[in-house]
Amino acid sequence: MADDETDSGERMDVSPEPSLAPQPPTSWWDQQVDFYTSFLHHLAQLVPAIYFAEMDPDLEKQEENVQTSIFTPLEWYLFGEDPDICLEKLKHSGAFQLCGKVFKSGETTYSCRDCAIDPTCVLCMDCFQSSVHKNHRYKMHTSTGGGFCDCGDTEAWKTGPFCMDHEPGRAGTTKETLNCPLNEEVIAQARKIFPSVIKYFVEMTIWEEEKELPPELQIREKNERYYCVLFNDEHHSYDHVIYSLQRALDCELAEAQLHTTAIDKESHSENVSQHPLHVEVLHSVVMAHQKFALRLGSWMNKIMSYSSDFRQIFCQACLVEEPGSENPCFISRLMLWDAKLYKGARKILHELIFSSFFMEMEYKKLFAMEFVKYYKQLQKEYINDDHDRSISITALSVQMFTVPTLARHLIEEQNVISVITETLLEVLPEYLDRNNKFNFQGYSQDKLGRVYAVICDLKYILISKPLMWTERLRVQFLEGFRSFLKILTCMQGMEEIRRQVGQHIEVDPDWEAAIAIQMQLKNILLMFQEWCACDEDLLLVAYKECHKAVMRCSTNFMSSTKTVVQLCGHVLETKSYKVSEDLVSIHLPLSRTLAGLHVRLSRLGAVSRLHEFVPFEGLHVDVLVEYPLRCLVLVAQVVAEMWRRNGLSLISQVFYYQDVKCREEMYDKDIIMLQIGASIMDPNKFLLLVLQRYELVDAFNKTVSTKDQDLIKQYNTLIEEMLQVLIYIVGERYVPGVGNVTKEEVIMREITHLLCIEPMPHSAIARNLPENENNETGLENVINKVATFKKPGVSGHGVYELKDESLKDFNTYFYHYSKTQHSKAEHMQKKRRKQENKDEALPPPPPPEFCPAFSKVINLLNCDVMMYILRTIFERAVDTDSNLWTEGMLQMAFHILALGLLEEKQQLQKAPEEEVMFDFYHKASRLGSSAMNAQNIQMLLEKLKGIPQLEGQKDMIAWILQMFDTVKRLREKSSLVVASTSGLESIKSDETTHDKEKAERKRKAEAARLHRQKIMAQMSALQKNFIETHKLMYDNTSEMPGKEDSIMEEESTPAVSDYSRIALGPKRGPAVTEREVLTCILCQEEQEVKLENNAMVLSACVQKSTALTQHRGKPIDLSGEILDPLFMDPDLAHGTYTGSCGHVMHAVCWQKYFEAVQLSSQQRIHVDLFDLESGEYLCPLCKSLCNTVIPLIPVQPQKVNSENAEALAQLLTLARWIQTVLARISGYKMKHSKGEAPAVPVLFNQGMGDSTFEFHSILSFGVQSSVKYSNSIKEMVVLFATTIYRIGLKVPPDELDPRVPMMTWSTCAFTVQAIENLLGDEGKPLFGALQNRQHNGLKALMQFAVAQRVTCPQVLIQKHLVRLLSVVFPNLQSEDTPCLLSVDLFHVLVGAVLAFPSLYWDDTVDLQPSSVSSSYNHLYLFHLITMAHMLQILLTADTGLSLAQGEEDCEEARCAAAFFAEVSQHTDGFIGCGPSGWSLWVSLKNGITPYLRCAALFFHYLLGVTPPEELFANSAEGEYTALCSYLSLPTNLFLLFQEYWDTIRPLLQRWCADPAVLSSLKQKSAVVRYPRKRNSLIELPDDYSCLLNQASHFRCPRSADDERKHPALCLFCGAILCSQNICCQEIVNGEEVGACIFHALHCGAGVCIFLKIRECRVVLVEGKARGCAYPAPYLDEYGETDPGLKRGNPLHLSRERYRKLHLVWQQHCIIEEIARSQETNQMLFGFNWQLL
Repeated sequence: MADDETDSGERMDVSPEPSLAPQPPTSWWDQQVDFYTSFLHHLAQLVPAIYFAEMDPDLEKQEENVQTSIFTPLEWYLFGEDPDICLEKLKHSGAFQLCGKVFKSGETTYSCRDCAIDPTCVLCMDCFQSSVHKNHRYKMHTSTGGGFCDCGDTEAWKTGPFCMDHEPGRAGTTKETLNCPLNEEVIAQARKIFPSVIKYFVEMTIWEEEKELPPELQIREKNERYYCVLFNDEHHSYDHVIYSLQRALDCELAEAQLHTTAIDKESHSENVSQHPLHVEVLHSVVMAHQKFALRLGSWMNKIMSYSSDFRQIFCQACLVEEPGSENPCFISRLMLWDAKLYKGARKILHELIFSSFFMEMEYKKLFAMEFVKYYKQLQKEYINDDHDRSISITALSVQMFTVPTLARHLIEEQNVISVITETLLEVLPEYLDRNNKFNFQGYSQDKLGRVYAVICDLKYILISKPLMWTERLRVQFLEGFRSFLKILTCMQGMEEIRRQVGQHIEVDPDWEAAIAIQMQLKNILLMFQEWCACDEDLLLVAYKECHKAVMRCSTNFMSSTKTVVQLCGHVLETKSYKVSEDLVSIHLPLSRTLAGLHVRLSRLGAVSRLHEFVPFEGLHVDVLVEYPLRCLVLVAQVVAEMWRRNGLSLISQVFYYQDVKCREEMYDKDIIMLQIGASIMDPNKFLLLVLQRYELVDAFNKTVSTKDQDLIKQYNTLIEEMLQVLIYIVGERYVPGVGNVTKEEVIMREITHLLCIEPMPHSAIARNLPENENNETGLENVINKVATFKKPGVSGHGVYELKDESLKDFNTYFYHYSKTQHSKAEHMQKKRRKQENKDEALPPPPPPEFCPAFSKVINLLNCDVMMYILRTIFERAVDTDSNLWTEGMLQMAFHILALGLLEEKQQLQKAPEEEVMFDFYHKASRLGSSAMNAQNIQMLLEKLKGIPQLEGQKDMIAWILQMFDTVKRLREKSSLVVASTSGLESIKSDETTHDKEKAERKRKAEAARLHRQKIMAQMSALQKNFIETHKLMYDNTSEMPGKEDSIMEEESTPAVSDYSRIALGPKRGPAVTEREVLTCILCQEEQEVKLENNAMVLSACVQKSTALTQHRGKPIDLSGEILDPLFMDPDLAHGTYTGSCGHVMHAVCWQKYFEAVQLSSQQRIHVDLFDLESGEYLCPLCKSLCNTVIPLIPVQPQKVNSENAEALAQLLTLARWIQTVLARISGYKMKHSKGEAPAVPVLFNQGMGDSTFEFHSILSFGVQSSVKYSNSIKEMVVLFATTIYRIGLKVPPDELDPRVPMMTWSTCAFTVQAIENLLGDEGKPLFGALQNRQHNGLKALMQFAVAQRVTCPQVLIQKHLVRLLSVVFPNLQSEDTPCLLSVDLFHVLVGAVLAFPSLYWDDTVDLQPSSVSSSYNHLYLFHLITMAHMLQILLTADTGLSLAQGEEDCEEARCAAAFFAEVSQHTDGFIGCGPSGWSLWVSLKNGITPYLRCAALFFHYLLGVTPPEELFANSAEGEYTALCSYLSLPTNLFLLFQEYWDTIRPLLQRWCADPAVLSSLKQKSAVVRYPRKRNSLIELPDDYSCLLNQASHFRCPRSADDERKHPALCLFCGAILCSQNICCQEIVNGEEVGACIFHALHCGAGVCIFLKIRECRVVLVEGKARGCAYPAPYLDEYGETDPGLKRGNPLHLSRERYRKLHLVWQQHCIIEEIARSQETNQMLFGFNWQLL
């Protein structure tokens, strides 16, 4: 049996306990001569036995067996001694200079914009953190997987190639001496072992179907176990595979999911998705060997990481070709098999290559040569494969091609440029048409996407220009360039189109592919031109080659028929061609490359040598100009809407043609080509050619007198477009080589013109600038010269604003403006000039000089045809009958005039007059013809001044006429040197008239301003008057932000004297009630809020909240069925918050509205934003999310008659009050327990006489009849109470449930606490700063709670009251009374006060306490509960805190000490000897303030008594005293105990002696201390890369693979979760939810804030299926967020933004934010939040 053998084999292998001198367990390998055979024999026995259970392997056991039986012996054999010792030695033998970490998908990589040679040079997190680049301009990006950290590679970095850990010599010199290089024996052993291991690895990995195991691996007994292997591919989704498995294996869903996750990790994969999933049957032994081969690969990885010698031996072994076989070397065989491997195997193979070849420069070169040798085949297999690029061997190209020396070597030795371009030509022919041009109709996006990878490789090769050119490099590069021109030839003129006439095109052709390839090629074209320009001769040869190619493409044009054009005495013979009728193409990469090369010739000053390579007569400029000109004409005709029947695809192409992504190699080059034409051709002929191609010759031949308005409009647009192009040809000189400018000046000009449109954020400017091959725009170097940065506020982003001195460079006809940008910029600039009282002329700024090669272009300006065009336009404008002109056209004509005059002026200022040949002035002043009424241009301009439609152009005309004057003077000045002074004076006088005009303008503007002011003053007076008259209306209906102030001011009218600002007890002040007349937001009708009227309601939202919890993440009893919400835990773990947006409706209107919403949602298709089942709707006015309404009930005015009250005070002491209350309660108990016996006999029962009197005695202190509410109000009260119960407990609604009133009190208390906490957190005063919505909401909530008691059975309320009172009255205690330390007493106070009137109820009469009684009830309840709370605070006070020593001898301190001593007697000394009295007093005061603030809010909104002034202001000391006076407490709170000592003492004893209290004092840790700590969001690090660092160490708790995860950080508690991943889903109530949603249910009661770390996005979630994105609090230096880390700039925490997020949470606005964002982004199919 095979198993026995393996066992004995293992026994042989491993001596059970290595003795002191460990025995090498390798003897059996040494005896054989041939290591390979013995190695295989050994494996044949062991491998199948270890990997026998393939279905559910016990991985740990497998790993252990492999280690002991195979790897340990191998390592002994290799080192000849104990491998552990040896490896330990090697580990310390000097620092490793290359990092070589391979990136997993989703890891963060860093690149340095200052030091990286190109953007592909990246560092891993650890190297970056300890490198110099941390303080440079770095970029962060998320790796797609498969890259390689470049730390230590000197060719990748200009400076700082090493981080601290990889610096050579950093390992310390001492270690260098210890550095044990491998001894000869080990190296010899390695040479023996490695080839065998590699050979086995290769043989097993490359497995063809019919292949047999080699004889050495076959074992005698063959077991007949086969496996059926399923190979997934990238196109079948998870669910698809799960489904297939379920069907095939007939298993449960969960099991199928397990298999699928395993498949994805390993992903045995196969190509093309149209096929079914691929399946193979493999023998179990083969499976085992394949498994082991991969494990062996990982082992090799480990061994090689220890020593460079091992790596070199490995590489040598891989590069050896097998003798006697035609197979290539091992590594090439593996590469070629790559596309057939599955994911897991590829990963191991790529790691092997990374850890061996890429770590040794010499071998990297050899590997690269092998790679290039098989490049075509590898790329073709990749293109037909379906795996992602990141796990294909072709992705390694970036590691080799971007290394400058290596790239040069590959060009010289293997001509890699030709290899890549030929690969392209071989994979693209399916897209070639009959004329050998590309045509991408019906292309497959995935396939073309794979072709882009090949184009990228070309970019990598060219990314760094060679500094040294060898002859060989030159020859090979030119060879590659020629080969590249072949591709361009296939693109020149591809996808030609013809104008549709008559009917609209049927199907829009595919245009995306061609444009996408153009984008891919943009930088490659530029790089080729840069390479060519490195060397003058090279450039000339390349120019010649490119020119030849263009000519070859233009043969059919050369041979076409000719026509003759004539205009003002000039004749042009040209080919007959019309853009509007013949075929035209927008793709002309050859012509544009030629233009680029020409500009570079001009830069080198080598145009003079051009004739040596391309003779002048062979240049055929007219042919070169032809195609680019057609393109521009096509654009003009599209603008003139002549091509609208060709559909959207053409419009899109024209858009991209001029868009920043493509224009450098499309539109810009076409303009340059026309400039080349203009510089070489005769200017008149050139213009005639342009007119002919624009099809405008007739339009200028004076023959047009058409009445067809459409045609006229078309002509006018075409003329405008043509003039614009002429302006560009003459005026656009901002290209180095065309004009004398530098790259910086070009970028500055681009930025200036962008900022002339409007101030922009950094990212918008960068988006509008072209990127070079390193993705840089050059923006940062120059932006501060032209603009200033304005920092952002709490929202929005920082923007750059143009400096004033840059405004002079503004050119209205900037050639990169789109139409909208042009008009916006012009409008903005005119507006500015108007504000500064300048004239509105916007003449062109003086342009830079042309380079010599282009100097002749300016002759276009003063040639006859141009003059003719201008004059014709002006004449038509003056002619009243003509409609062949527009204002825009005139503006352009003025611009051309201005350019001509500026040019002449500049020339005259530089050179003596007789040398200046440029005579624009002279030509413009000539008369148009010899006729009598002929006029020159100046006269025409004078006439134009008078045309009313041209009012806006007046200033420009004036400017031009003035320029005419200046030029004229310059001309004359030079001929009369003597008269120069007078000339200057006349210029001066000219200026003075100009100044006069300015002053006049200023005066007018000032007068207008005063007039405006006067009118404004009148208006505001009227407005004030109106407001005064209708004051009431304004106060009640306006939703002005200032409303709360106005109400508060009214309440504090001086009429209310100060004594009455007390809320409790006999001195209670009057309730300030005013008539409330409100307007319903739905029907706009007014109504007064009265008890008997129909109900009015406030829209409101009830939500669960953990905003105040002291115990985050405390498990919540998810089933509310059994929860008893009467008492609130002091840690406030889960409360119910009610917020309102403060908008009022009639109850009836609201019901109608809600029904309408329900109806409309049934008819809607898309996912609903809100859950109608649970009563949600959006407030009709402000669109906040609401789920209920609060009925509005007026405050009941209650006056306390002070004399009666004082008299009662003598009678009703606390003791008497307590007795009365207890008697009343026990009376009720008897009544209920005995069953309802008739009431009368009880009275005569002698024994009960006392108590009967006592039972009723509570009524003797004053009663009044109960308030009556209208039915409509009652109905709304029940509705709202049920909602609170349903949401607070997460149970189905049930209006009769006994817990409904408890939930009402609970939400009242919690809402008050939340608002008090928020005001405290923001440091605002208690009453002065409440928002209107909070004020209205609290008022409505408290009055609702009063009314809610009436809608319940009073017996029930009494029961609840007894339980609440049992906390402070130990004699009422029952087994479910909680211990004093485990309740929140403010909740008890609210419940007791609201439930107390139920004690006055009787079957026969419906009574409630009178004002006086209730004022005493409130006072005593409040005092009792306050004393209990003081005890709570002192028992839990953290006595360890030594506070600043205060006045020990002050009264408060003395009382505190005395009281504490008293308490410690009752607690059996559990609280030890007291701390100092002063510190006790301080902790009491701090601890009780929040409670007092809450009580003040509660009583104010319950009773309507105006609080003291100090509570509207912001001062801590004043606040405390004011609170005490408002709540009738002594400021020294201990006096309370003294006042009631006899009554309280027995209570105090019982409170302290409660065993539950004592036991919780024992476990100090668990108690809640007061004041409770304020919750805030977790601390975030300032630098975002620290967070990324945390995320990179995050391991998903449930899955072992290292696939990409989406870590999300909970900002409430700091937990990191694995979001959007199947592995961490949970099941809640039968539904699957993602890890974040599950966490939110526990952490924030369903509401939570997460930060998705890898994407830098904040996510707000609520419930199971709702969420929204929110801007992250991290900003880059330009004040912008970076969602998805797309820009990758360094990010830092913005405290203000984070604070804002904190407030959104504390104000309970998360739900509202989510609803708002969903309102604005209504998507049909949104993100599935449930699986977050």
